[in-house]
Amino acid sequence: MGGLRGPPIRLSCELIEGECVRQRGALGDVLEAARDRAFVGRNMELALFRSALAGETGACPVHFLHGPGGIGKSTLVRRLAREGLRAGRAVIEVDGRTVAPTPQGFTAAVGDIPVEPGVVLLVDTFERCQGLEGWLRNEFLLGLPLGSVVVLAGRRAPDARWTSDPGWSQLLRVTSLRNLPPDDAARLLHARGLPAGAHQAVLSFTGGNPLALSLAAAVAVREEGGVKTGWKPSQDVIATLLSKLLGDIPTPAHRRALEICAHSYVTSESLLRALLGEQAPELFAWLRRQPFIEATDAGLFPHDVVREALEADLRWRDPDGFADMHRAVHQYLVERVRTVSDAQLLQATSPLIYLYRKEASANFHKWRDGDHVKDEPYAEEDRERVLELAETAEGGESADICRFWLDHQPEAFRVYRSTQTGEIVAFFAWLRLREPLGADIDPIVDAAWAHARSAAPLRPGEYIALARFHVHPPVYQRTSPPMDLMHWRGLGEIFRADRQAWTFVVKRDDGHWDAYMHHFAMPSVGRRPRVGPHPYVLFGHDWRAQPVGPWLEERSNTILAHKLRRGASSSSGEHAELVVLSRPEFDTAVRDALRAIRRPDALARNPLNHSRVVTQSATTLRTLLINGIDALQEGRSGDKHHRALTTTYIAGALTQEAAAERLGLPFSTYRRHLTSGIERLIDLLWRSELNGTAVTGGDPT
Repeated sequence: MGGLRGPPIRLSCELIEGECVRQRGALGDVLEAARDRAFVGRNMELALFRSALAGETGACPVHFLHGPGGIGKSTLVRRLAREGLRAGRAVIEVDGRTVAPTPQGFTAAVGDIPVEPGVVLLVDTFERCQGLEGWLRNEFLLGLPLGSVVVLAGRRAPDARWTSDPGWSQLLRVTSLRNLPPDDAARLLHARGLPAGAHQAVLSFTGGNPLALSLAAAVAVREEGGVKTGWKPSQDVIATLLSKLLGDIPTPAHRRALEICAHSYVTSESLLRALLGEQAPELFAWLRRQPFIEATDAGLFPHDVVREALEADLRWRDPDGFADMHRAVHQYLVERVRTVSDAQLLQATSPLIYLYRKEASANFHKWRDGDHVKDEPYAEEDRERVLELAETAEGGESADICRFWLDHQPEAFRVYRSTQTGEIVAFFAWLRLREPLGADIDPIVDAAWAHARSAAPLRPGEYIALARFHVHPPVYQRTSPPMDLMHWRGLGEIFRADRQAWTFVVKRDDGHWDAYMHHFAMPSVGRRPRVGPHPYVLFGHDWRAQPVGPWLEERSNTILAHKLRRGASSSSGEHAELVVLSRPEFDTAVRDALRAIRRPDALARNPLNHSRVVTQSATTLRTLLINGIDALQEGRSGDKHHRALTTTYIAGALTQEAAAERLGLPFSTYRRHLTSGIERLIDLLWRSELNGTAVTGGDPT
């Protein structure tokens, strides 16, 4: 997935009485001066950087800083930028969160590099583009002007190939950032205005983590009645600290905007507008001013630690409010997935999947680890490489089957290309099957059709989707960046599907994916086909029995911290599985329902009560029938059909002869009107059953 994108920050300054200030930027000057005064510690890192700027013998031109979130990497990078400016260097700052993790994306983010020697390049949040290490090491950095100094700062340590290379081992300095030692931590608290008498309690609580120190100091300073030497934080760690640090929230709308920002991967003004209406510009501007919020051109997001604390606080303080907010964000993201272009599908799906990061799926999604890959459509020139991967991972029989599907459904295939080498390292296929094509060639497809026929056959216009290949030979069918992107694409295809009856997913039969698939209501269907020597397991879900709406809501509800309030409304109906009726079964059920429309007990036993057409109408079967009969008036001979059905079933004529007499029609004419009316009503309801449309707009025939 491409990251949040934004331009690099290019800095210049002038020296006034020995201080570096931004040109014509008074507010920026004040901000940077305040940051300078508050900066403490990191003396070794500063000394090494200054040595590199001065070009001293033995100084390393490339520095790799790594450490956990909240350890002060970004603060140190900002200080290094100031050091570079003071030294008269051209400084380029790049935030890894704004970089598409490809060579082209990184090059675009850096922009034109000054030709004069001595440029300083600072890359923060490098873990978001860490898959580019090989390319940076072997290509990009080698082209920088002589005397350049580079700093890469991220959460993970560098690849061992940096230090194992005899050349780079002399040019690279790796530093693991740790908590501040007690003296530096005390200096930070003093710089934040916390009296010495309150230091010990805060130091004991934070353990020297710079972010926690800053938050704790801010809370302590804001304590009502002034700072007390005996101040102690509550047991709720960061969540309780944040509840005090945020101060007064101007309005409930501002509070909800803050909650949305903490819950979402990134918050844009359009997201706020969709959820909060015309106040969005004001709320977005307010969020942007908050000290714990960071910005890119794609929107706003809080620091990771702050995000988690805000969510924990809201869950504890207002669990119902958290659930309402989650559902609103969730629905917005679902609609976005359904409406974006194919090229944007992964970028739209990833924020939705991010909402499930604390769910069981979090153990499987590790897409930020390791090398990055690009998801691309299959092209004919990729054919031999795809077949090679299939044979390597699954054997010759599988490669032959893959060749068949490349011939018949090439559009179903996606390839995953390394951002380091450009080589295709994995591929995926999402087959769409409306008939048993290939069942005599592919045992997996044959098993899928056999299960669909025995469990719930397809109806006219419906199709089967089959995630047929998940091939990444180095870590075959185990968690990896390509595997995660395959799962994301499959979920995106499910969310966007129209008339998809079944989804089947095939995996190697070793039990690794059983719990994961069951968690997402896609259990094994009990069929274990073989391809060559390898047994596979087929997982499946019937979307007519549980459509995407209820399925998504059920998945979403599992991540909420409380049970749904009794009687809470649901936009997608009941969660119980729906019945999947064939056309003959549906026709019979409608005729039985018409005959029972004035007998509630009999009508309650009709299978249509558990069909899609009724559950998605948010009304009763009786009301649905009446609405359908009324809708017939708009079609050809509609008044005749409406009168015949209304008189016979709604008004409750004792016999059909009595209904014909009441209508003043010969019995044969009445029977013709009634028969045609019933057929048109069944057709109208059947179209609604298949397409999920409401029975309110009339009958087109």
